[in-house]
Amino acid sequence: VQLQASGGGLVQAGGSLRLSCAASGLTFGGYHMGWFRQAPGKEREFVATISLSGASTNYGSSVEGRFTISRDNARYTVYLQMNSLKPEDTAVYYCAASRTYDFARIAYWGKGTQVTVSS
Repeated sequence: VQLQASGGGLVQAGGSLRLSCAASGLTFGGYHMGWFRQAPGKEREFVATISLSGASTNYGSSVEGRFTISRDNARYTVYLQMNSLKPEDTAVYYCAASRTYDFARIAYWGKGTQVTVSS
C-alpha cells in the first residue's frame, strides 16, 4: 500500500496550495481519508477527514473555513485545498487512511509533503 502526497511548497501568507494524495494497493473506496500535519517541535495534528463517499467532512478548528478536503474515488486520490494560508500552517502534511471515520486506528500513513508559509 502506498499513499503518495504531493503539492507542497513555499508560499506567501495569504496564498493557496492544493495537496494531493494518490493511493495504490488498497481498495480506496473502502477507507475514510484524512490529512494531518506536524510542525517542528510539535505533535502531529488533525487537519481534515472525509468519509468513504465524500458526503461527510470534518475539520480542525485552526483550518475550518480556509481548507477544503475532497476525494475522487475513481482516481484513488484525496485532495486538500488550502486557502488564506498563514505562517502557522507551516508543517509536513501527511495523508492517512482509516477503516473508521473517527480515525481511532489509522491503517496507513503517507510519507508527507512539506508546506512552508512565509510571512
